[in-house]
Amino acid sequence: MARITIEDCLKRVKNRFLLVNMAAKRVRQIREGSEYLVSSPKNEDIVVSLREVAAGKITIQEERKEEETEELVEIEENL
Repeated sequence: MARITIEDCLKRVKNRFLLVNMAAKRVRQIREGSEYLVSSPKNEDIVVSLREVAAGKITIQEERKEEETEELVEIEENL
């Protein structure tokens, strides 16, 4: 199978730091028992997670801004 490169992953994720964070979280999920999202026999977990990113199988979930603003309002009211 072809080698996976950072450039392949950066076509899906525009930020290298975000890519590292995504891959690390996915490796943790795999090591906790999550199934592979791509067929990748005899590869290390990090390689599998990068292949999943390059294949577009992993996406980023945006945090809800409403919850953050509600927490800030509550803190300001307590002051």
